[in-house]
Amino acid sequence: MRGEHTHVPGRHVPDPAPPRSGRTLSAAGELLRALAAPVRIAIVLQLQEAERCVHELVDALGVAQPLISQHLRVLKAAGVVSGERHGREVVYRLVDEHLAHIVVDAVIHVEEGGAAIRPVVAGVGETDRTEDL
Repeated sequence: MRGEHTHVPGRHVPDPAPPRSGRTLSAAGELLRALAAPVRIAIVLQLQEAERCVHELVDALGVAQPLISQHLRVLKAAGVVSGERHGREVVYRLVDEHLAHIVVDAVIHVEEGGAAIRPVVAGVGETDRTEDL
């Protein structure tokens, strides 16, 4: 029966989380999508340690320079990283340490066996769950 709830006797039922606006939830979803690529996760982990220029990220991650630059553009557009020109190089840094915590916590969770790892093929298994909110 829809609308009726049964609770475990003696269990404290907490107050619901405070509501968030659709705009806030949408922006948070966009931020998580910007972080949701293995190379971008690796970039954030590198920048958590220290600011880096593109060639340092290329060396550290073993990824081609054009691909690093492309991922940095996505992270910059999402407000995750900022870049500052130093002569011919641009040095990138995280805008906010909260973002590093999101990535680090996700990585640790997976390493501890807390998430099933299953690849998603584009278009298969991907859904936009905003209608579930």
